[in-house]
Amino acid sequence: MAPARTRSADHACADLPPAKLSLRERKKIQTRQAIRRAAYRLFQEQGYDATPVDQIADEAEVSPSTVFRYFPTKEDIVLTDEYDALVEDALRSRPAGEPPVAALREALYSSLARIYQSDAEETFQRIRLIGEVPALRARMSEHSADTAWLLRRTLAERAGRSEDDLELRIVTGAMLGALTEAMYFWVDTGMPGTLDDLRALVNRALGVLERGLTL
Repeated sequence: MAPARTRSADHACADLPPAKLSLRERKKIQTRQAIRRAAYRLFQEQGYDATPVDQIADEAEVSPSTVFRYFPTKEDIVLTDEYDALVEDALRSRPAGEPPVAALREALYSSLARIYQSDAEETFQRIRLIGEVPALRARMSEHSADTAWLLRRTLAERAGRSEDDLELRIVTGAMLGALTEAMYFWVDTGMPGTLDDLRALVNRALGVLERGLTL
């Protein structure tokens, strides 16, 4: 993860949640970000498995109960973020007649740019941890189900279909599967760290679906 953090938590908070937030919600986001930053610092220094939640709480200057109030498990510190709503908004803004794979690809492009600008270093560290820590991969399946539902809901509105439509479920699952495998590929091949690299990988992954799963 070459690029260093260049923007403050306040900038990140302002950039990522797309809607206007109350003071209470902004404080919640700032607390979540403070816990994540503390955790990532410790993970970088001593490793994921060697870092207990109590130490993360102490580093973030909050109580362990506060950590668990925001993140039910240690894995959730890495896996939970504010990005799903960002992608959802970008997807809603795509032209109505655009095919779902193309719409998701373009939504991801615009979202990646904002995420990258907000905190590239943390984003890269997060992906690397997911790729390297078995407990995170296992827990990610539950988070992926939430993301799949969010995307399916948005695509259902665009296509005029039910959220439980079988074809819609298959298309959404295939897209998330392609992106997940692309993420693992990125980790396994050394994670080149530029925005263009990320875009190229997204394009390659979703391109497999667009051409009909041919090799």
